[in-house]
Amino acid sequence: MTRTTAPEAPGRLGEAIPAADLLAYLAALETWLDERRTELDRLDAAAQAAATPDVYTADLVLALSLWQAIRTRADEIRPVWDSGRADAVAREKISQLVWGRLDSGSGAALVSLVEAVKLCDALVVQLRTRLSFDPHTADQVARLRGVRAELVRCEDLAGSDADARGRVETLRGRLDHLVAQAARGADVSGPLAELETEVARAERDLIVASAQRRELRRDRARTEEQRAALEAREPALRELVARCRREIAHPPRLAVPDVSRLGPVPDSRFELDAYAARLATVARAVETVEDAYTRPLRARAELRYSLERLAAKAESNGRSASPTVRSGHAEARDAVEAVPCDVTLARFLVEQYQFLTRDLPTPEGASS
Repeated sequence: MTRTTAPEAPGRLGEAIPAADLLAYLAALETWLDERRTELDRLDAAAQAAATPDVYTADLVLALSLWQAIRTRADEIRPVWDSGRADAVAREKISQLVWGRLDSGSGAALVSLVEAVKLCDALVVQLRTRLSFDPHTADQVARLRGVRAELVRCEDLAGSDADARGRVETLRGRLDHLVAQAARGADVSGPLAELETEVARAERDLIVASAQRRELRRDRARTEEQRAALEAREPALRELVARCRREIAHPPRLAVPDVSRLGPVPDSRFELDAYAARLATVARAVETVEDAYTRPLRARAELRYSLERLAAKAESNGRSASPTVRSGHAEARDAVEAVPCDVTLARFLVEQYQFLTRDLPTPEGASS
């Protein structure tokens, strides 16, 4: 029977995944979930029947926890997918559910759905390999070959991380020592079992660490984009502040935030989180400053428009013929057009002019 492999996830975070790709992926994911659950149940039964079942408990619990986290996320995707009726917004949300972190304990919250599937598969392969070998009857050559293959995967996961590569090299040295001992005819079943466990743990840790590094790179790139966007807004904001201070009497007294004072975006997770929090504070300050300096300019523009509308009304109802009304219009116009403009005074004079331009009551008894 052919073993179902982990399905390849389509799209990427934050983009609407094509419906056809989603349909194929979700179908493959359901098949994978069903098969892995059956396989995990068999492995659990085999572990219980083993001579030392406690040796397998930690990996089995983690594998089952990962499977459950994947199952839960798949159940969250189903109503959003809505049997294929998901629109672009819903499909973008599905991409966040597929590529975003899982909401689960036992380490699953550190990885995405895609990474959890791969990690679960790695654990299942390791458990199947370990449970298929009884220390008294195992083929040591095959077991050593399996450990060597795991170490190759660990090297790929370690990448340029010096500490991780050092850990892998240490494990490889122990493997080489066991190979040499086995070649001399020594019984290495005990040390080999320990090495298998440690290599499996190392691979699991490296998968999680790799996911964390990707998450860190993604968060850092997003933070850099946010910083660049704020820096790009700064010249226009300074121009707005200068205009407001030039054209408005009694302008706000708020300083323009200087994004450069935050320094460069850091590389470590702890420092990046703190930096992102400070950047969010700066972003809110930018919004506050922009709103504070835009408000009086907008109010002046609205007063100018209201004055023009009232002047047109005065022309239509004949009130513009009154010297008092004309004087009120001139006074309000001068206040609105003054530089700097006292918005409070201008608003009062425009409201006064509005009162002057009201329609006069029709004399009693006049024909309508």
